Amino acid sequence: MRRNLFWLNDEQWARIEPYLPTDVRGKERVDDRRVISGILHVIKSGCRWCDCPPEYGPPTTIYNRFVRWAERGVWERLFRELAAHGRSGDTQMIDSTHVKAHRSASGGKRGNRTKRLDARAAGATRKSTQSQMLRDVFFPSF
Repeated sequence: MRRNLFWLNDEQWARIEPYLPTDVRGKERVDDRRVISGILHVIKSGCRWCDCPPEYGPPTTIYNRFVRWAERGVWERLFRELAAHGRSGDTQMIDSTHVKAHRSASGGKRGNRTKRLDARAAGATRKSTQSQMLRDVFFPSF
């Protein structure tokens, strides 16, 4: 087993377990502790669901559990119950040291530099020249 994986310890699990849903219908759920550790690993590391290490189980199971419990409000209730034992039940804040962004969120290449140089070489008028020409037409006294 790899050392860099996140696993809930006994104390953490004892605090979380009472707030988990017990209404299992159909097929028996796989080990909640393993799956929740996998969910927390993905959230903590920022990796994709499909890149979740196999020690946590199938990535589809981990993803489906996260989504289904989010839709049912399980995570919200769990957070509220755990946070209520903190300093203040009225106000809680989460600090994040990083924010995931799409790879194109930082901007693009801003166009191809060679295209601009080619346009200038062909005698294209620059924007500053166009505005100067418009000013001369509408305000000739300047």
